[in-house]
Amino acid sequence: MPQFAVHRNKNPQSKSTFPLLVDVQSDLLEELNTRVVIPLTRAAGLARKPLSHLTPALSFDGDTYLLMTPQLAGIARADLGPQAGTLLDQREQIVAAVEFLLTGF
Repeated sequence: MPQFAVHRNKNPQSKSTFPLLVDVQSDLLEELNTRVVIPLTRAAGLARKPLSHLTPALSFDGDTYLLMTPQLAGIARADLGPQAGTLLDQREQIVAAVEFLLTGF
């Protein structure tokens, strides 16, 4: 499972709010049975504007999503839905958001 792969969210309780999950875990840790993911939510669905450094807008499959970095989570590899694409081309924004979450700058 490549880093920055986008997966469909299989969880029936959260997939309407977070339809997609971005795998941010390093490829060097491929052997683990868990993956670290950040959910994506549709930007148009939010009434309040979030912090742009923490939740950057990303383009995927013709739509704009917000990377919900504060919702970063570890999930079982088996709980990932099918791969829908990649956000490798937006790697810098994703890494910057994770760094901001961890360090505050």
